[in-house]
Amino acid sequence: MSQLEAPVSTASAGESRLSIAFVNWAHALDHYVMLIFPTVVIGLAVVYQMSYAELIALGTPSFVAFGLFSLPAGWLADRWSRRNMIIIFFAGCGLSLVGAAAAPNLGALAIALFALGVFASIYHPVGTAILIAQATARGRSLAFNGVCGNLGVSLAAGISALFIYALGWRGAFLIPGIVCAVTAIAYARLVPDDRHSAADRSAKPDVSFAPWLAATIFALFALVALTAGLVFHITTVALPKIVDERLGADVPLILVGGLATAIFMCGAVAQLTVGRLVERVSLHVLFVMIALLQLVGVAWAVHATGGVLVLALALSLAAIYAQVTVNDLVIARYTADAWRGRVYAVRYFLTFVVSGAAVSIIALLHGRGGFGLVLAATAAIALALAAVTILIAMLVNGVERERARVVAPAE
Repeated sequence: MSQLEAPVSTASAGESRLSIAFVNWAHALDHYVMLIFPTVVIGLAVVYQMSYAELIALGTPSFVAFGLFSLPAGWLADRWSRRNMIIIFFAGCGLSLVGAAAAPNLGALAIALFALGVFASIYHPVGTAILIAQATARGRSLAFNGVCGNLGVSLAAGISALFIYALGWRGAFLIPGIVCAVTAIAYARLVPDDRHSAADRSAKPDVSFAPWLAATIFALFALVALTAGLVFHITTVALPKIVDERLGADVPLILVGGLATAIFMCGAVAQLTVGRLVERVSLHVLFVMIALLQLVGVAWAVHATGGVLVLALALSLAAIYAQVTVNDLVIARYTADAWRGRVYAVRYFLTFVVSGAAVSIIALLHGRGGFGLVLAATAAIALALAAVTILIAMLVNGVERERARVVAPAE
């Protein structure tokens, strides 16, 4: 079996396609809802006469919850029901967004955002495990799923800015909240219960490591998750404001949102490309190449302005989102289906729990040295990430070469 093929699912082909379609939609919504506030905050600064640094900090508990609560979500999904956890995801996000829209003050808004982070944390460990279990072509399926998530990120700034312009900042929360609630009802009615299939999940990974090597790679992947999470969140959260400050001219918020959306779309193109490349290039080699490309892009953006800034950020976002797809494929290859919900929970816990730190870093460094300092710190983190990926690739390379040598005569 190819490293990009998956075992045949016990669900019918039609059920699998429908389930995967909902998972892809959930990925788009997940990233969209978490990035409404970074655009809304620009408008709130005018309403409340407060600084960007003060207001963006209100999102810290939400982003911390986004990572922290992925751990119980992954455990519950493996032990109880992945399908039911996705229902809770849709419904909980919808209610939280409606609460944010109705918030009478900033304190209530912060509470609603925290609840949003709790429910939004469900998607990644649960949705990714569902996709891996049901997809027949993992590389392309994960790539397309990644594109859906990237579209959510890409459209969040532009659509939120449009809603703010047409309906005010409350409308930017209310409309997506209604969409999430309606989707919860549709998903519950159309996707069958999966609790009966939990006992049938495989407990054997595609490729096994010696215990010492497995422990070493797990520790290194923990570092990858932490550093990649910081680069991801600092860049995506700050991007609308970076564009706003660095274009060199006063531009309306709706144009800032549109440019941010265009930059994020580069990540979608990169993920589709990676979905094809993994069929031709070894995962661990591609892993290193993308990490180095990410470093180049972030470092280039440190002092860039105007059109050059847009190019540098586009390169950075392309590499950041390409790496997400490769990371998930590596985990799918070396983790058994019965454990994937929990393993993805740990991976996304580490990746997203640092999102709270990322928001704090933006607030602290922006106040002291602007986005030049913020991006310089991000480049230093990207350098550490590249070093760790090189070490992982060296360790994995030996195992894969030996496995290819043993398997080749039988193919």
